Amino acid sequence: MSNPSESNPPGDDALQALREALRASPNNTALRLHFADTLLMHGHAGEAEKEYRTGLAHSPNSLPMKLGLARAFFQQGKQSHALVILEDLVKQPNAPARAFLLHAKLLAGIGEIEQAVAEYKRAIAIDRALADPEFAARLGIGANEKESEVVEGKVRAAWGEEEDAPPATAIERPKINFKEVGGMEKVKEEIRLKIIHPLTHSELYKAYGKPIGGGILMYGPPGCGKTYLARATAGEIKAAFISVGINDVLDMWIGNSERNLHGLFEQARENKPCVLFFDEVDALGASRSDMRQHAGRQLINQFLAEMDGVKSSNDGVLILAATNAPWHLDSAFRRPGRFDRVLFVPPPDAAARAAILQLQARGKPLEEIDFDALGKKAEHFSGADLKAVVDVAVERKLQEAMKAGLPKPLTTKDFAAAIGTLKPTTKEWFATARNYALYSNQGGIYDDILQYLKL
Repeated sequence: MSNPSESNPPGDDALQALREALRASPNNTALRLHFADTLLMHGHAGEAEKEYRTGLAHSPNSLPMKLGLARAFFQQGKQSHALVILEDLVKQPNAPARAFLLHAKLLAGIGEIEQAVAEYKRAIAIDRALADPEFAARLGIGANEKESEVVEGKVRAAWGEEEDAPPATAIERPKINFKEVGGMEKVKEEIRLKIIHPLTHSELYKAYGKPIGGGILMYGPPGCGKTYLARATAGEIKAAFISVGINDVLDMWIGNSERNLHGLFEQARENKPCVLFFDEVDALGASRSDMRQHAGRQLINQFLAEMDGVKSSNDGVLILAATNAPWHLDSAFRRPGRFDRVLFVPPPDAAARAAILQLQARGKPLEEIDFDALGKKAEHFSGADLKAVVDVAVERKLQEAMKAGLPKPLTTKDFAAAIGTLKPTTKEWFATARNYALYSNQGGIYDDILQYLKL
């Protein structure tokens, strides 16, 4: 018979020992930092993030904790979260060298090459052991000007007709439609008016000289179904669907981001009717007044030109975008013919919360569940929060089943207990949104937030 410890993945025993030590000494900041670093080293970035956050709650000025949290974000692909921490961290007089190196990699990822070069050199000046030859080569550090496309962060590049076409993004044919989207009736009606009716009554719209196309910007707290609604829109009209994320567009080489964006619009034009959906659009169309770099402004100008159909018609291309931070989007995007409909997607109401919980619990062993009561109890919870409720309830029931030796069905009490242990993530978003709605509400764009908050 084999030793049970031999079946454990490498590092599990060390992690378990650290967990037990931390339970015995929960206020030991150095121990928590070591535990979080070990979690990160073994690929448990999500759990590491929680430990770094806990550590910062006790030691808010700890530079190692802040750097660790940024590294955890980076490993999870939360680049914007990591960038916010590092922009503050590198300003500190005793900032660690690794902070400059990670900052350089994030800057390179959003196309700020010259800044990335400067930060990389600062990191190496502090600690030569951090030298990364492969990354330095990508930045063109020490490159021969005659032989390399990039020298010390200055890129000799511009996309044109002679360039190879950017790689195509996958085209979906969603099978879901509005019947499968709980609530959101106001948002769905706006989409019908702007997108669905022009396609289903195309002759009538053409008679009035009204083009088929245009854009809708959906905003609201994360996890409330903006992406799901975009897919359902495509399914409702049996259109092609292209989902565009930040990584599909942004490129560290100057000119390539604009080229990628142009390629996506061309792909949509070739497959019309097509819903072209931009997730986290504020990352691509941030306010130009906030930008220090020319490359970012160029990308926005390209985006606006594509939306206006300057060189190609967008007739039949339906543009949807989602953002959690509409106040960071350049105001030029909200002009007529672009994102001229700005729709607030609130957290689900009580009936929708009950429906979401029922959907998430489908296929699991259940007793008779009072989903309506649970929906009322989970006030302000987003769709993502409700999924977490089901996950927590299942995990706890699994623990009970392991002890009892047989599975037991989930009960209303199990779900209610899970709701009691979680806090709605939407509250943090509304704390920020409230300030913009009260003090930066030009043209009444955020009136829906004020109405939702009953202000």
